Amino acid sequence: MRQTTLDLEPGASPSAWIATHSEAFARLTRFEASAGSSYARQRNFDFGPGKHTKVSQLSPWIRHRLLMEEEVLRAVLSGHDRFLAEKFIQVGFWRGYFKGWLEHRPDVWRNYKRDLAHQFEQLERDADLARQYDQAIEGRTGLDCFDSWTRELIETGYLHNHARMWFASIWIYTLRLPWQLGADFFYRHLVDGDPASNTCSWRWVCGLHTIGKTYLARASNIEKFTAGRFNPVGELATIAPALEDPHSIQAVTPDLVTADFAGRRVGLMLTEEDGCVASLGLQHPVSMLALSGPTKRSIRPLGSIAAAFGPSTVQDAAARAEAHFEMPVTDYSGPDWEEAVRVWAGENCLEACVTARLPQGAVRKRLTQACRSAGIELLQITRPYDQAVWPHTRRGFFGLTKKIPTILSALDLA
Repeated sequence: MRQTTLDLEPGASPSAWIATHSEAFARLTRFEASAGSSYARQRNFDFGPGKHTKVSQLSPWIRHRLLMEEEVLRAVLSGHDRFLAEKFIQVGFWRGYFKGWLEHRPDVWRNYKRDLAHQFEQLERDADLARQYDQAIEGRTGLDCFDSWTRELIETGYLHNHARMWFASIWIYTLRLPWQLGADFFYRHLVDGDPASNTCSWRWVCGLHTIGKTYLARASNIEKFTAGRFNPVGELATIAPALEDPHSIQAVTPDLVTADFAGRRVGLMLTEEDGCVASLGLQHPVSMLALSGPTKRSIRPLGSIAAAFGPSTVQDAAARAEAHFEMPVTDYSGPDWEEAVRVWAGENCLEACVTARLPQGAVRKRLTQACRSAGIELLQITRPYDQAVWPHTRRGFFGLTKKIPTILSALDLA
């Protein structure tokens, strides 16, 4: 789906996902020479687990901002003419587009969560739906390609971008399952699982993002781009009618201004949303708190790989923050964020807590509630990349692509 920042896959082994900035930068260094015409030609091919070498392998780290978008763009543009690397650069902006689009429409995330809860209730009441759902998430549908992608997702925490599109289309139009349940399955297992990218990508497949425009998985396309591994002729739906959204969506303008906290006793909080806190511009916090407990992405259990990667990014961020600010980080890996924030803020006599901008998703809701309960003000720092990109995400993606040269100039990357 239009899900990844730069399509990814380090291999079939879960041990390949090392949640450190140094690992991400090493991967970037190895890949940057391939970000030009070879990427444009071969990025759509899904050769199977452990063979996705034609894509960048970076999106887990970018999703958690252990690696910043500017670092990727700077590395690629230092070795390629912008026009030769145009496809790679455009793909890189999809995540920023979806995150900004959802910031303009927070109702979409809230509606998805409410609808998902209703779908889980339906599973309890509808035995046939529950049976079909279990077959899908366990890879027992009888569709070889779909079942193989299911196993790959569970075992590696990854699916190639093209496979994500095929999977979602088959889930919705061939298996006729609710898209919200499929989005939740992806979100629970993808190591680069992102609230905005994942939700909007599934909506895009079923015609809710770009109204009326759907994606139909075709056997000929699957055969071509899996190099003949699969050819589900006669097994897939032949039409993909757009779904209708029962909800009205109210567009808003997100506030991208960073609050002034100069001269105040502030503490810095680290979450899995942003692992490069040293570059936030905060001079010297009074104290630092790393919230490294597992994120409550779903009422269902997370896949083991995704569940481990997020907290590990916080640990790496904490280690680098300690070195940068030359002070220790208090680590909290438990479930009660409200109590942790209350105790930490009280012990350090904080006037406010500071963190990187929290986009729509589970971390934002959880941390906002924790600070409110603790009676401490939450201040968020919006990064220059988001300030440059998000104003151009009110409508379609291709409106953003027209602004890419301007954005690169604003970020001193032209």
